[in-house]
Amino acid sequence: MSERLSVLKTYKLYVGGKFPRSESGRVYEVTTRTSAADAAGKGAWLANAPLASRKDARDAVVAARKAFGGWSGATAYNRGQVLYRVAEMLEGRRAQFAQEVAAAEGLSKSKAAERVDAAIDRWVWYAGWTDKIAQVLGSANPVAGPYFNLSSPEPTGVVAVLAPQESSLLGLVSVVAPVIATGNTAVVVASEKSPLPALSLAEVLATSDVPGGVVNLLSGRTAEIAPALAAHQDVNAIDLAGADPALAKELEVAAADNLKRVLRPHPVDDWTAPPGLDRMTPFLETKTVWHPTGALGVSGSSY
Repeated sequence: MSERLSVLKTYKLYVGGKFPRSESGRVYEVTTRTSAADAAGKGAWLANAPLASRKDARDAVVAARKAFGGWSGATAYNRGQVLYRVAEMLEGRRAQFAQEVAAAEGLSKSKAAERVDAAIDRWVWYAGWTDKIAQVLGSANPVAGPYFNLSSPEPTGVVAVLAPQESSLLGLVSVVAPVIATGNTAVVVASEKSPLPALSLAEVLATSDVPGGVVNLLSGRTAEIAPALAAHQDVNAIDLAGADPALAKELEVAAADNLKRVLRPHPVDDWTAPPGLDRMTPFLETKTVWHPTGALGVSGSSY
């Protein structure tokens, strides 16, 4: 029996529900992350990842804007079903993701499996919040007049997300899931050092029920792609989780030009900690509606 050649995986970007190569044609080497590899300055080769350009970033924003109307207009219950389906798909590919996370972050197999399980559970957690966040953040406001005054949260729009650099899957899910759970669409820059789990997650998104363009995943140099997103006039908000302090300051200045909402990076983020609403609320706007109650009779409101 002749020896087989290994079939190496070709990783691509994920934009508008499709898998294009970078328009620049560039790639960069991704290597294993272990303490020994870090000490030596180079780990074993894993794959060539696409090196996205500013043009790729602009294409991703166009795709995200195109998808925003349908996604934000879907019922919250439906969005919850879609997010739960992503968790189902991840569960079915648990072993693959555990292997990729172990190589990406230099973890043992058991520790990597724990991170993958936590990422799956996080999808489920945010799926459960899609039709409940309005009850927490919305309100019926008392006013001095014959009116109903109702406040309800609505999605901000297109959100650029810089994924955490050191947490290739759990951190990624922790910043992407709350953005799309609340009806926004996302342009995500994956971890520069460890992009492969993110690019594999794109395959899960493509084969689940998430409409094309709701999540767009780019890999490459964060410092090259992020400024184009921060300055883009059709990006409504940006999460700086994966930016270092110097880059974060530069991006905040660029984002101020069209009054983007900016979620600043925390000095230390423990992505294994239980999630909360703090990553959902920054990307929601509050809409308040006044509605007349109708004619008031002797017995009170006609309602």
